This record gives sequence, structure tokens and C-alpha cells, in this order.
Amino acid sequence: MDSLITAAARALAAGDPLGALNRVALRDDPPALALRGIAMAQLGDFLRAKALLKRAARAFGPREPVARARCVVAEAEVALVSRELGWPEKELDAARLTLDAYGDRVNATHARYLAIRRLLLIGRLDDAERNLAGLDPTSLAPAARTVHELVAAGIAIRRLQTKTAREALARAGRAARAANIPALTAEVESASNVLAAPAARLLARGGERLLRLDEVEALIASKALVIDANRFVVREAGTVIALATRPVLFAIVRALAEAWPADVSRAALVARAFRARAADESHRARLRVEIGRLRSLLQPLAGVEATTDGFALVPKRGRTVVVLARPVEDPNADVLAFLADGESWSSSALALALGTSQRTVLRALAALAAAGKVQSFGQGRARRWVTPPLPGFTTTLLLPAPLPAD
Repeated sequence: MDSLITAAARALAAGDPLGALNRVALRDDPPALALRGIAMAQLGDFLRAKALLKRAARAFGPREPVARARCVVAEAEVALVSRELGWPEKELDAARLTLDAYGDRVNATHARYLAIRRLLLIGRLDDAERNLAGLDPTSLAPAARTVHELVAAGIAIRRLQTKTAREALARAGRAARAANIPALTAEVESASNVLAAPAARLLARGGERLLRLDEVEALIASKALVIDANRFVVREAGTVIALATRPVLFAIVRALAEAWPADVSRAALVARAFRARAADESHRARLRVEIGRLRSLLQPLAGVEATTDGFALVPKRGRTVVVLARPVEDPNADVLAFLADGESWSSSALALALGTSQRTVLRALAALAAAGKVQSFGQGRARRWVTPPLPGFTTTLLLPAPLPAD
């Protein structure tokens, strides 16, 4: 390997893509193509980066399996950063096995972290955690240690384990400073800001206040009866009653909880649950049926008592009733939660991450675009959707991951 290639590689490792391009921008040999592709990725030009990396992989040919495997790993990283989450996992696994077989432990480990970061993005926390547990960060270079701790923090944040997340972010910060790569330091600072930003709204006794993630964690662990509008469940300590597939019942119990300890009139419940402007006899009959269903489901935690004007929620054991609401009330808040990371997403990647159909995601994006909350660029398969991060809020609770049951 000649001196210019070596110098360009060192510049990229130090987070200096322009320095790397100064050395190899005019060269078309395979190593230079690969380094140019990585440099363009660091500069944010992902389309050109992908094209250069593919050219490099073809140019290396079958006689240079390690170089080709490194190009595959680089392509996977570009796909991850550009939120193209549908890339074939088998290709990355094959590249990792090749790198392991030829003794390139650094890039093989990097491939493992890319696969784990993808699992984290699409909400497969158990798989991500299991794969991360098989890696020992103590022997890694500072940059790789930073990535390890950022992934660990991401898993802890999604699981609402704020103490574990803070510890992982502290280790990530130390590793990033040792690596002396500004982009890594900025990523750690951005992740740390999530813990300090408001994550939810607490509605109780007619009042409202914002909660940070650690306060949400404490609330869920408390003895209060929590009507969780982020996950559409009713929870108290270790008991969780899921109502995600029963939107009418959840609308009723949330209305009752927001008014607690007062009651809610039948007309107000009809308007809230059935979106009817005026309650007729059919609506009142349906309300009685839904109240009966709700009583049956909530029996372990609370009762629903009839009053002169309507109904009231009566928690058992004299518990306080609170509503844990989303920081931003929007029917498409889950889509906004992913776009709030500031990256550009394709509709297919959003569908994969949300576990829903692409058509559903496209309808949500169209509604958000009409409201001026998102915008797109590109055409066809290259179309991407972006939005600025929601100022002052973290959308962690809107992402598809289970909150603790106790």
C-alpha cells in the first residue's frame, strides 16, 4: 500500500474526510475508490458513497476477498446512516466471516456493531442486547468502545433504564475524548441530551407538567395507577393491562383518569370515545356495553362506578390516578419519533422499524407533509423524508419498544 493511501486511511480514521480526499480524489484504483466512498459518506453524500464503494468492490475482484469484504461493511454502514434498513443481513454476515477468517478483527467487530445498531433501530432490543453481550469492549480501540457504549445506552434508554444509560454514556464520553474524533463526541452529547429533555406529560387532577425519562421511570415504578398513553396500557406496579387493540376502551379510561377524582358525563364520554357530536340512545347503549367491558378488564386495578351524570374511575387500594401522555399529541407521532433523529428516512425503512405496511407509513407521511411537519426530497426509491428534531423534547417513549412491566 502506497503512502498516499495510508495517509488517506489515517485521515478518515481521525474523522478528516477532506484530508483524505486531498490525497486520493483523482485516483481510480480500487483502494482509492474505497477511501473516496468512505470520505463521501462522512461528508453526507451517501448516493455517491454507495456508488464508489460498489465500484471498489467490483474492482478488487474475487482474488482480494478481504478488500471486498471491507467494502461490503462500508456499504452496510452507509446504508445504516442513510436509514436504508432493508439491506441484506446475509451479505454483512458473510463479509464478517471472511474478515474473521483472514484475521481482520477490527473490521469484523465493526460489522458486528453495524448489525446490532440495525437491530436497535428496528426495535429488536432482545436480539441487540444478546449480541452486544457477546462483545468485550475492553480490548477495543477508543472509537469502537464509544460505539459499544452508545449502543448499550440506546438499549437502556429504550428500556427506560436511565441509570444504566447514564453510566454507559459516561463511558462513551471518555472513550470519545480518547479517540479525539469530533463526530463521535457530538454523537455522545446528542445522546446525553435525550436524558435531560422532556419525554412525556403528566396529567393529574386537572394539572399538567413535563417529565424527563428518569421521572417517567420513577412514575412507572411507583404505586400510582398510570394510564399510559404512550403504550396504550393501564399499569400499576407489576400489573399491566394492554389496551392497544381496544382504542375505544382506552379513550374511555383516559377520559375518566383525566377527570379523576371527579366523574365524566355520558355525553362527554360518547364524544370522546365515539367522536359523536350528540349522544342518542344507540350511543348511550353502546357506551354501557363498553363500560361493562372496561370494568371486566380493569377489575384487578380499578372499578368504574356509575354516577348521576356519568361514570367515575375508582382505583383499588386508594391509589393516585395519573395519565402519562405523549409530549406531542399527533395521530402519527410514532412516525415523527423516528424522523426526529434528524436523519433522512425512506418509507420502506420506516415501515420496517414500525412493523407496519409501507402503505400505512406513506399515508402517515402524506398527512404530516400536509401539516408542514415533514418534507421529502428525491424521487421513487430514492425519496427520503426528514424533519427537524422536535425542539426541547425527546421522542424515546414513542419508539416501538416495551416499557418495563414493574
